[in-house]
Amino acid sequence: MRAIRIHEPSGVDGLALEEVPSLTPGPGEVRIEVHAAGCNFPDTLMLKGAYQDKPDWPFTPGKEVAGIIMDVGAGVPKGADGFAPGDRVMALVGHGGFAEEVTVIAEEVHKIPDTMDFMTAGGFALTYATSYIALHHHQIHLTPGEVLLVLGAGGGVGLTAVEIGKILGATVVAAAGSDEKLALAKQYGADHTINYRTESIRDRVKALVGGADVVYDPVGGDAFAQSLRCVNTDGRVAIVGFASGDIPQIPASYLLVKNISAVGIAMSGYRLRQTGPTRNMFPTLLDWCATGRLKPHTSFQFPLEQTAEALQTILDRRSTGKVVIRVRDVDSGVTTPDLA
Repeated sequence: MRAIRIHEPSGVDGLALEEVPSLTPGPGEVRIEVHAAGCNFPDTLMLKGAYQDKPDWPFTPGKEVAGIIMDVGAGVPKGADGFAPGDRVMALVGHGGFAEEVTVIAEEVHKIPDTMDFMTAGGFALTYATSYIALHHHQIHLTPGEVLLVLGAGGGVGLTAVEIGKILGATVVAAAGSDEKLALAKQYGADHTINYRTESIRDRVKALVGGADVVYDPVGGDAFAQSLRCVNTDGRVAIVGFASGDIPQIPASYLLVKNISAVGIAMSGYRLRQTGPTRNMFPTLLDWCATGRLKPHTSFQFPLEQTAEALQTILDRRSTGKVVIRVRDVDSGVTTPDLA
C-alpha cells in the first residue's frame, strides 16, 4: 500500500510517499481502507519530534481518518453495536492516517451517518472532539449566557469552538488574524469579532462585552497574554495548543486576584487514558452534524502525494477550518448541505 513516511525530525520537507506492507489488525483492532485523512497542527509538530506523542522513526503521520472497514481482529464487538467489513467509519489514530490503510483499536472507531461523505468525516473527529471536551470539561463547564472568547477562531479547532459555544448558549467573541477568517467565524455564529493583528484583544473584549467568562486558546503567544487580562472574576481559560509557536508563561498573580482557573486540554491524554469521554461524545456530535447544527468547513483538499503541501498551508496560516487529504479517488458520493 502507499503511505506517507518520515524518517527523521525534518519537518514537512522530510515527507515521502512510499510503498509499505499491508497491515493486519491485532486483537481488538479494525483495519480501515482510508479514503480521507484530516490534517492538524499537531501533525506538523510530530514531524519535528516536538509533540508530546513521539512515535519511533520512521513513521506515518496523520491523526484522523475516514473510510471503510476491511476486516476486524479478534475480540472486536460485532452486530448492531459493533463493526463489520463494509462499515463506513471515522477514527482517531495516534499516527498512521496518511496511508491507504490503517489499523486502530475499535474504541476509537465511530460509524458515520449515511449523509456524511468521507472528506467531511476525515476532518471531523479531532477538532470537534477537542472543542467538545474543552468546553464541557468539569473545570471549564461553559454555561448558557456566559461569554466565550475564542482565539484562532477561523482555524481548525477554533471554528468548531465557535459552533459548539453557540450550541451551548454562550455569547461568542471570535478573535483571529484576518478579516477573512473573522467573516467565516461570523457565518458560523460568532456574535462579535476581533482582528488581533490590528486591534487589542483586551480593549475590544472589554468594550464589546465587559469581559470573558471562558477563553478558548489554541494559539498562545501575545493573544493569550492579552486575553488573560480581560477574563472575568471566576473565569476559566482552556489551553488547547500553541499554534503561534510561543508558549506563554502565566503570572500567578493574574490567577489569584480574580480566582481564574487555567486548564490544559490535551486530546491525546483522553485518547490514551480515558477513552470513555471521547467515545461517548460522538453520538451527540454526529447528531448535531446530521441535523445541521454543525456544518464542518474544509478550505483545502489535497491528494495523498501532496501531503507536504497540505500541511504547509496550515503552517502558513492560509487555511480556514480543515485541510483534508483525499487518499483515494473513490468517494461515497454523499454530499453535505451548503452552509445556510
